[in-house]
Amino acid sequence: MTYPLCLTYGQRAAQHPNPVARRLFEIAKAKQSNLVVSADLTGTESLLKCADSLGPYIAVFKTHIEIVKDFSNKTVQGLKLLAQKHNFLIFEDRKLIDIGNTVQKQYHGGALQISEWADVVSLSVLGGDGIVDALVQTITTASFPHRGQRALLILAEMTSEGSLATRHYTEECVEVALSQNPEVVLGFVATKALHTSDVASGRDFVTFTTGISLSESGDELGQHCQTPASAISRGSDFIIADRGIYAAEVPVDAARRYQEAGWKAYLQRTHHDA
Repeated sequence: MTYPLCLTYGQRAAQHPNPVARRLFEIAKAKQSNLVVSADLTGTESLLKCADSLGPYIAVFKTHIEIVKDFSNKTVQGLKLLAQKHNFLIFEDRKLIDIGNTVQKQYHGGALQISEWADVVSLSVLGGDGIVDALVQTITTASFPHRGQRALLILAEMTSEGSLATRHYTEECVEVALSQNPEVVLGFVATKALHTSDVASGRDFVTFTTGISLSESGDELGQHCQTPASAISRGSDFIIADRGIYAAEVPVDAARRYQEAGWKAYLQRTHHDA
């Protein structure tokens, strides 16, 4: 039995049932980057400038689009063009949580147009697995215009102090993911790998880890951090950094450092040379 954590991104891309995961692994391999930048910026101009300058060094650009004060079609089209220009995926960390009928409207056709531009969106199963059923139904319907191009990440753990996303909740997230369509449910936002299974079984979950810092220090609001090496060694596939990059004195230099650290850790985990 071969476990995902021992395989390269290229090997996982070749076998993965999820088309978004295949694209993601191929991007990571081509760019030698498992870096996700979380751009918590509040204006379209600053958001697009960040995506353009950091685009060459990242695999994924993560947004909280509801904080963009002047969100419009310019925001949407700008993100899509830059994702194509620099070859990265867009992850809207919306953390959808509501009854199924509501999240379908929030995701597809709502004011934020999430399904139009975000390759990946996050959700919480706090309200039950009906939310996943509803979004899978939306994404797999024959009339969905981006069928095969959109995926879901389940928020299974958080890095904030006192988080209730632990133990039973996290275990339930894994159970929900195992029961769902592997071509839509990509994996988890978590501090470590939550489930390692035979890739041939089709349950190769991708792990995104937030709170990544080269210094492993937290912040005054209770966020706990870990280094790229720590996260990757614990099974993270993609590391998410925010202010350590976009708020750095020279963001591009910071992005390079995070990219190099994440890639080095990945090579050590898979026992492969660059």
